[in-house]
Amino acid sequence: MKIVKYANEVGLPELDSIEKRLLPFKALNELRQSTPIRYDNSRDCWDLFNYEDIHRVLKDPATFSSTRGPGAGTSILLMDPPRHGQMRDLVNKVFTPRAIQELAPRIQAISDELIQQLHGDDMDIVRDYATPLPIIVIAELLGVPAEDRHLFKRWSDVLVESAEDSTDAALAKLNQKKDQNTLELKNYFQNILEIRRKNPQEDLISSLLKAEIDGKKLTEDEVIIFCVLLLAAGNETTTNLITNSIRILTEEPDIQVELYKSLDSIPSFVEEVLRYYPPVISVGRIAKQDVQIGLQTIKAGEQVTNWIGAANRDPLKFANPNNFEIERKPNPHMSFGYGIHFCLGAPLARLEAKISLQTLLSHIREIKLVSSINIVPIPSTFVFGVKNYPISFTRS
Repeated sequence: MKIVKYANEVGLPELDSIEKRLLPFKALNELRQSTPIRYDNSRDCWDLFNYEDIHRVLKDPATFSSTRGPGAGTSILLMDPPRHGQMRDLVNKVFTPRAIQELAPRIQAISDELIQQLHGDDMDIVRDYATPLPIIVIAELLGVPAEDRHLFKRWSDVLVESAEDSTDAALAKLNQKKDQNTLELKNYFQNILEIRRKNPQEDLISSLLKAEIDGKKLTEDEVIIFCVLLLAAGNETTTNLITNSIRILTEEPDIQVELYKSLDSIPSFVEEVLRYYPPVISVGRIAKQDVQIGLQTIKAGEQVTNWIGAANRDPLKFANPNNFEIERKPNPHMSFGYGIHFCLGAPLARLEAKISLQTLLSHIREIKLVSSINIVPIPSTFVFGVKNYPISFTRS
């Protein structure tokens, strides 16, 4: 039996080398220019590359559904209204601007602790800083032990992983790995839920156990799926945002010099990192009805992959799109999505990036990539980041 292919599980044919996966934007730019919308038979999906088309898709959940692939209708990411709105409202109060800002002292303390653990004049920014910081933050919000962060990282990596190629064997291998991962996550959170039922705390898991929608409590599976989403989304995106920020500073030393002149520019710098090296480069939808985009007709039931990494460099939307401009204004990137699925944790990711970068850059200077070590891209079709990024520096 042929295994069903989902667009987020199989890589873009044009990104067929490690070098291109480490830096996919040249290929994405070329595709936007040559075929702004095209159907890829090898992945059974439509690819969209220009800003306006993708903006149209993301703002129209009535036509382009998020309910697709494995887990459809269970995770908030894969839900449509009205259930999506009901589930999102449950955690909105945790991510209000005021609530997020109240986390600033704790984020600062974690950043300081991680800096104090550094020795010598080199580090792996992924391992030593960009990974532990957001994991500790989201673990404390959820109410799970931060010392389990090595497990969280491993589980999160598998959640975003894609197949090695488009063969049935590769997809079967990926499905088996993800099934095992899901089982481990479910068992882990079932244990945490049992503890919280007996001893509720002031944390998100305790709140989800008490929450009701239309007078009904969430099922255990719904609470677990929420926890898994928050665990993965709460650390993977921010880890890549912090790492991609440092990567840009090593690749373009002039930008590093410019940023050091005014660390107050870090919030604007972070927004440009989100546009230029977005942590998520594609998002999927499925057409609920026949719809025309440009000269093409997308039929009901067909998958649509929206290439954010291409849209963020569309010259019809951004002046000098392939230049990194710290003070770019306006900067309407779509790296946190758009519409009803705009990233719930965007304010938290921005705050973590701002504080962690301000802290790090206050302690180290002359940041350089250790070029003798090979950089490994994250094996994902929709996440843009690296598994390691060794740097050398001098102490401030």
